[in-house]
Amino acid sequence: MSNPMRPSRAALPAAALTGALLLTGCSHSADTESPGSTSAKVNPSAAATPSWAPVTGTPQVIPAVRDFRRAEGRGWRPSKGARVVVPAGKGSNVADEAALMARDLGGLTVVYGDEPVRPGDIEVKLSGKNGGKQGNNLPVQGAADEAYTLTAEGTRLTLTAPTDAGIFYGTRTIKQAVRAAGGLPEGTINDRPGRPQRGMSLDNARKPFTEGWINARLREIADLKLNQFQLHFSDDQGFRIQSDTHPEVVSADHLTKAQVRRIIALARSLHISVVPELDSPGHLGAVLDHFPDLQLRNASGRVIRGAIDISNPKAGPLIDSLLREMSQLFTNPKGAPAYWHLGGDEYQALMSSSPSTSYPQLARAARQKYGNNGTIEDLTTGWLNDRQKTVEGQGKNRIEAWNDGFFTGGVVSADKNRTVAYWTGKEIGKRPPEAFLKEGRNVLNFNDEYLYYVLGQPNQFTYPTGERIYRDWTPTVIRGTRAVNVPASMTGPDRIPGARFAIWCDRSQAQTAPQVAAGIRMPLAALAQKTWDPRTPALSWTAFTALAKKAGLSG
Repeated sequence: MSNPMRPSRAALPAAALTGALLLTGCSHSADTESPGSTSAKVNPSAAATPSWAPVTGTPQVIPAVRDFRRAEGRGWRPSKGARVVVPAGKGSNVADEAALMARDLGGLTVVYGDEPVRPGDIEVKLSGKNGGKQGNNLPVQGAADEAYTLTAEGTRLTLTAPTDAGIFYGTRTIKQAVRAAGGLPEGTINDRPGRPQRGMSLDNARKPFTEGWINARLREIADLKLNQFQLHFSDDQGFRIQSDTHPEVVSADHLTKAQVRRIIALARSLHISVVPELDSPGHLGAVLDHFPDLQLRNASGRVIRGAIDISNPKAGPLIDSLLREMSQLFTNPKGAPAYWHLGGDEYQALMSSSPSTSYPQLARAARQKYGNNGTIEDLTTGWLNDRQKTVEGQGKNRIEAWNDGFFTGGVVSADKNRTVAYWTGKEIGKRPPEAFLKEGRNVLNFNDEYLYYVLGQPNQFTYPTGERIYRDWTPTVIRGTRAVNVPASMTGPDRIPGARFAIWCDRSQAQTAPQVAAGIRMPLAALAQKTWDPRTPALSWTAFTALAKKAGLSG
């Protein structure tokens, strides 16, 4: 239903509609309803047929539509008196999508119920026998649920989809096409994503971002049909969400729980799943500053910043209490995919030349727990398995961890249902992505060669460009610059579900928040294109950037 927390990122500028309205040769003087109202029935023949210059070419949108079948006709433009018609009624789960589109198009009237569709109207309806029975704004189960069909025929536009997510993506296509070309050409679009997971990850721990900044990015990625937002809210530099169980660990500059709930609500209304990340057993400095007895120390007694001593029996309960509290904050509708990212990367104990010598207490604890063959890798794997059980106990069912938190050849194996978030082959996680795919794991693409936007460009990182992603990267290029070398059966969307573009704030003062927003805009557009459509892009990079500007996606 209509959600007051779901304003458009920006309603279509009046100038963008002027051309279409001036070309319209009709006036619906009888159409006096205010936006969002329900009008009395009007005989379609009583409404004049609008007239405009034909919309030519292919639909002008990012990402490009997968299939367009052209037909003879003038296409569709938003015209004076045009309405958005929702046959399922104001209480349906597509009413909010319809209302948002009406606002995006400059304030069209929305009518509900069994209303005749007039010339110039947009009709929005669910297809399939189960469409109307689904809950409102539920996360989808897969890419098939995100498909939609748009038909421009006889001055009318019809949008159908099996779910409200598909309807939403259809409205994004309409919004962009109107911005870029004034409307949609005559014909039918059948569109769907190539990969079910497409998103952005934000390091809000090293550099705090405001609720407003985050909400603006959510609206931007939603317009690109990206559907995931990962929030890394705890690290050595800060713990950025209010905590009632451990208020002492919370940084001064943080998001309140009320703000987080609003972010989650907005994301859900935009069909974006939020993926919380509370990293452990490394990257815990902001928490451990208040629990010095749990800080990891090496054999000489030196404190290892950010690493928790997983041999200490008090370590697990502390992190579990935070995981339970945050899991209850990041709620999910019943039966929907519920994501959680465990972290697991860069545990300093495993980055030394001889972990057992440098950290004898960890080696000893591993042997005590797992027998004489137990190793620190086993202890670390067991730690993540236990944390996974904690969040699963809170209803989370899509669990992820960074690839350097997976180990082989030990007594203990990582939980089989944990997705590999593959970011690097440069550190302790030197296993190639092929190894994970061959052992049956799903691998999500975070390739740090293309998809890592690291503030200050430390450690030989350079700011990624949209052009490089657009030209050279695909979802199967997971490590370095080449595609994975495995059978095609292992590279489909069921095994490589997609990718996320990650913003890391290692040198937090290197860029301001507006500079970050500007820097990530075109890389995100390129990521959206390459995760939605598996084909080689039809447009040159120059044409792509020009389209992004016309469609209002490039700032």
